[in-house]
Amino acid sequence: MRWWKIAGLAGLAGVAATGAVIARAERRRRAYTPEEIRQKLHERVNEAAEPAAD
Repeated sequence: MRWWKIAGLAGLAGVAATGAVIARAERRRRAYTPEEIRQKLHERVNEAAEPAAD
């Protein structure tokens, strides 16, 4: 039965680590100003509009 405890603790650690990664990404995303977001979107549209080089 001991291996069940180890597996449970490993699963709990994995969930906590995933939550930390998601929280960090969310903070990074929310740190953008509206102007920065607009600029990035314009860059993406321009890149998508350019014909692909073969």
